Amino acid sequence: MKKALKKPLKSRRTGERIRHAAEPCVKIEFVHPTAETVCIAGTFNDWHPRATEMVALGEGRWAKELVLPPGVHEYRIVVDGEWMADPCATETAPNPYGGMNSVLRVPAP
Repeated sequence: MKKALKKPLKSRRTGERIRHAAEPCVKIEFVHPTAETVCIAGTFNDWHPRATEMVALGEGRWAKELVLPPGVHEYRIVVDGEWMADPCATETAPNPYGGMNSVLRVPAP
């Protein structure tokens, strides 16, 4: 008998995935002193530039906690509509547009 594949649960309010207890939470931090909005676009949100907004912490600091399943996830930071690689990322991968994507590796629990 085949098991039914379950779709990840999503919040009705934000559309973001709801965390299962076994899924790790990853925190991304970013600094940009003049940014008005900072978002994260990546493989985990179908590269939608406004889907995952970072939270302003003051003094140009931004942060976001992401609930991601284990695996490799590519992303870019979107600052006031401008796409850029995360300068704090320890790993990058080339993208088809001649730039670099930042890479997150989420280990299995």
